[in-house]
Amino acid sequence: MDVEQLLAPVARMSLADAARHYVSLGVPVFPCVPGEKRPLVAHGFKDASTDPAQVEAWWRRWPDANIGIPTGPISGIEVVDVDVKGDPPRGPASWQQATEAGLLDGWAVQVVTPSGGLHAYYPAAAIEQRSWASGAAQLDFRGTAGYIVAPPSRTIIDGETVAYQLLDLATGDVHPVDAGALREFLDPRPVRSSWEARPFRGTVEERAKRIAAWLEGQGEGERNQGLFWASCRLAENGATLAEAFQALGPVAEGIGLPPREIERTIRSAYRTPNTTPAAPAPATARPVAQRAPVDRGRVLA
Repeated sequence: MDVEQLLAPVARMSLADAARHYVSLGVPVFPCVPGEKRPLVAHGFKDASTDPAQVEAWWRRWPDANIGIPTGPISGIEVVDVDVKGDPPRGPASWQQATEAGLLDGWAVQVVTPSGGLHAYYPAAAIEQRSWASGAAQLDFRGTAGYIVAPPSRTIIDGETVAYQLLDLATGDVHPVDAGALREFLDPRPVRSSWEARPFRGTVEERAKRIAAWLEGQGEGERNQGLFWASCRLAENGATLAEAFQALGPVAEGIGLPPREIERTIRSAYRTPNTTPAAPAPATARPVAQRAPVDRGRVLA
């Protein structure tokens, strides 16, 4: 997939025309709520289509719908997403550190998001790379089982409608990102404490209580990542999905996570085929720097 050819022409297109353009290049799309990132179709990115008639019908029904693109082999696109939430935000510093380590070379296109964050587009790797999120680093990877909202989609920021805009095109070699190496760099696996190194003993209920106690001790620093880690531990130790909800749901609500986020995170852990991710490091584990403002003078019209 020539990512530059895919994104460069869409800046002056309507949303419907841009959706048609993507499909003409064999990239599946699906509609998202106007001004938002939420899918309008029942199964989200799983409903993405390259059928021109289907895409025409969607945007005839919802002419202001944003454009979602599933990432990974299905589209030939993978994306590194740099977040700028927080004061100061950690995403830009993580991007800089990983860039200096040579882990982010090869991007084809950079897109500035309405919030001032960054989407770096890469060609998809030959081997499957699943999506993941690093809460500590505020840097996510969108691969298999993920999606992005693509230009010229727009969202409302502080009452103003702001579009996803092309920021930069590659001048050097374009190649896939090594998502595994990037994640290991951002979230290195810590040395296990003695209780983690020992196999869990006792009933599933006893194991669940121990993991729930660990989650309760995490407080507000890395709440969502901690819930995901704890959910994976329960899955590995034989707990059913219902048992995970029963053990972790009340604890997660107690540390401030909303019910919908709790459900989404626990279900996501039970869909993850890989081994448990490393336990989240404290939020202060890595120094961060304030992100320099985006130079919108460089945004390509």
